[in-house]
Amino acid sequence: MTTIAEIMQTAPVIPVIVVDDLEHAVPLARGLVAGGLRVLEVTLRTSAALDAIRAMKQVEGAIVGAGTVTNQHELADAIDAGSEFIVSPGLTESLGKAAIRDGIPFLPGIANAGDIMRGLDLGLTHFKFFPAMAAGGLPALKALAAPFGQCRFCPTGGITLENAPDWLSFNPVLCVGGSWVAPRGPVDEHKVEEIARQAAGMRR
Repeated sequence: MTTIAEIMQTAPVIPVIVVDDLEHAVPLARGLVAGGLRVLEVTLRTSAALDAIRAMKQVEGAIVGAGTVTNQHELADAIDAGSEFIVSPGLTESLGKAAIRDGIPFLPGIANAGDIMRGLDLGLTHFKFFPAMAAGGLPALKALAAPFGQCRFCPTGGITLENAPDWLSFNPVLCVGGSWVAPRGPVDEHKVEEIARQAAGMRR
């Protein structure tokens, strides 16, 4: 079983994907994977999301998971669709326990020390720092990470091509989540591949 740590270290950027039209799913996944971004977080924000996960899983090399998972019902639906990992915007004890029980790699969102301590109580050490920029940016994460040396992070929310390298240079950050690599709407596969390659080339 792949761990969340291994998934986070696959590439420096995890695309945060919103699929409005199922027809966009496979070309987008192909472009991202070809560019070196194999880990794909499909957010459960649209009615097409679960079918998009099923479709993207057919793309060779893709590691497809579900984002914006907020409760056990969505967790079950995401796993049923074939999700290989789960990302949530926050952390509740019930969702955390359910993800652990189901044995699926789980990346819960945290924004403060209490969130991290709740995660540690559940045996979790890898977290999404969200919303990264609105929650205080890199200075906030540095302050937050200091008492929790065993924890690793994926900042998401306001991450851009320009500021991603700053986040990635901070040792506890294994990767960042970004929507800039997966724009919504009709897909220009070659352009997506180009953007993905640029992101995949960032140093950690």
